[in-house]
Amino acid sequence: QVFTFNRVEIRVQPSVKVKNGAPMSIICHADISKNTDFQLKHNFTIFKDGKPVFMTVSDKEDARYDIPVAKSSDTGDYECTVKADQKLSFSSSVYVWVAGMTKPILTADKKEVLEGEVVKLRCELPEEAPPLEFFFRKIKTNSAPKEKRVPEQNQNFSEVEYYVEEGDNILQFDCFGKRQVRSGWESSQHSNRTLVTVKEPFIKPNLITKPSSNVTEGDQIEFECSTVVAQMRDIEIILQKNRTILNSVRDKKFLKYSTVATQEDSGEYLCKVEQGAVSKTTKLNVFVSELFPKPTLSASMTKLDESKDLILSCGINGFRRANFSIVRKSSSGDILLKNSRVLAVKVNVNDTGSYTCKAEVKGIVKESKPVRINVYAPVSKPTLSVVSGSPEVVLGKPLQLICHSVMGTPPITFTFYKGDEVKKNVTNDTYAVFLDEDIGLNDNGRYKCDARNNHSSGVKTSNILNVTVIVPIRDASLGSVPYGEVEVGSDTAFLCSVKEGSWPIDFKFFKKTDHEVLLHEVREYSDRTIWHKKTMKRKDTGTYYCMASNRASVDVRSRPITISVILAAWQKGVIAAFVLTAIAGAVAVALWWILRKKKKGNEWFPSLCLGTIVSALAPNLTSEKLARQPSDGNYYSGSGYIEDNENHMKSTDESKGPDLESAEVDYTEVEVSTLDPHR
Repeated sequence: QVFTFNRVEIRVQPSVKVKNGAPMSIICHADISKNTDFQLKHNFTIFKDGKPVFMTVSDKEDARYDIPVAKSSDTGDYECTVKADQKLSFSSSVYVWVAGMTKPILTADKKEVLEGEVVKLRCELPEEAPPLEFFFRKIKTNSAPKEKRVPEQNQNFSEVEYYVEEGDNILQFDCFGKRQVRSGWESSQHSNRTLVTVKEPFIKPNLITKPSSNVTEGDQIEFECSTVVAQMRDIEIILQKNRTILNSVRDKKFLKYSTVATQEDSGEYLCKVEQGAVSKTTKLNVFVSELFPKPTLSASMTKLDESKDLILSCGINGFRRANFSIVRKSSSGDILLKNSRVLAVKVNVNDTGSYTCKAEVKGIVKESKPVRINVYAPVSKPTLSVVSGSPEVVLGKPLQLICHSVMGTPPITFTFYKGDEVKKNVTNDTYAVFLDEDIGLNDNGRYKCDARNNHSSGVKTSNILNVTVIVPIRDASLGSVPYGEVEVGSDTAFLCSVKEGSWPIDFKFFKKTDHEVLLHEVREYSDRTIWHKKTMKRKDTGTYYCMASNRASVDVRSRPITISVILAAWQKGVIAAFVLTAIAGAVAVALWWILRKKKKGNEWFPSLCLGTIVSALAPNLTSEKLARQPSDGNYYSGSGYIEDNENHMKSTDESKGPDLESAEVDYTEVEVSTLDPHR
């Protein structure tokens, strides 16, 4: 029994696009060739989007998966596999689209609500599979629907809450769903409409004024605000004007507020009733007519000298029947000066301030605009000084001056002069500061300042201030006599000088060691100074420098010089004589030793010693020495012992003098014993 799969294919009836609710069949067909006509069992499996949805075993070559009512959730990629006697074959994939969605079902938790309450809605697509998107709509008469979108990834229903606002009388709600397909988005039909009836918890408030909304200043005006409520629970009535709360009541249906009308009471009033999240308002405009205009305060003078007479008068244009008072304003409150239309006073500096007048008619008090009165005391003669204290300035540095008047009513205007030239005008209370940044070498100052204010006495001028210009030190240098080398015991003169700088100048002399050592300091009214150092010693050898400074407070350092203290000529002669004497003594001792040995030794020994001395003194002679044995048996070895006989003889012949050419050479056998290591 031999068979083979030719192909496996999947078919859709009636077509790959099926209307929602219509029947649909998925057919898996296996095309198989056999060598004989025998029966074969086929295992069919149909997959949707990679998941098995139908399985069957048949001896036929077709398997049929019937869907009586197709839903949008049946949309997807279908394929099938056929397995027979350990052989397996696959079909290709076929996309099936079930067009259209089922109609959603909408339910509301309430059919009747109050304003401010919440309605909870539920929209369900029972035959659809997530992910889905739900759209809820709130429909009001004569207005566009308000829509809310809610995506759902894991369920086929969604719930939302709608707040019932003021004015929502009869509400209708519906919903629809959407799902994403290969060609885009597909929408369902709209659900059934759900009707919700809205009731008011209270009616819109009623706001009235008594006697009317048009009154005159001084009249009593009364406001009344009322409402009708369904439930007397947490209700509040508030009366406002320009965001200012005038009065309020809680858990009552009625509010009253009364006041004496003034012109400032004109405007819009607002009555607001609140209960929970519900708020309703009513507005009313009130106009208050003017009973009399504001008074006007006039002054004989607004700027005057102390001890002068001031007259203040108060009046109302076209209206005389009023009670007047003149007051002075202060931070602690108004100070009543006189209950009258006119005030006359001799002023002093303390009377400077703001003044107003008040007028009262029928209990209505109105106040005039303030009038500023300034009383001036004359300025005293100013003093001009340098801010740093000392009347001097360093060349190139700025000079800061201060002009000060002890007395005088501010503001005071100060004028600075340099010579006859005006440099600066400053207006301040009691002093002013001037900065002169243009200081020259020949500037001697001649500064002065003026002070004046609004007093009639005029300008006061300070004394002339002369300022000294300090020139900083420049280019310090150090020299010495003698220069470089100095004999021990002699004197040395050090000269420190500067190219320029104001006197006096402080000079300091230093020697460099591990740390700076101050040797000498002096103040000179000159651009140079000389320091005599007596009796120089060897320890005075080293590097020297000087430093110069003046009132400019800048230390200027010279380049260093090196002094070497050497021996005097007579000291060198004494040392030379001592060395020669020591050499002569050494030679005498050597000759004495040679003569002493001559008496004790053999005849060849003087020749040996003399040859050694001559070899040491004569550079042309060889450095090799003759080795011989003395007759007493002691062994002696010269510094140039040679083992080779031929070389030894050659060296001996070349080194001997004329007296040694005819001399005979004696030979003696010697016995060499082993050295004792303990000796």
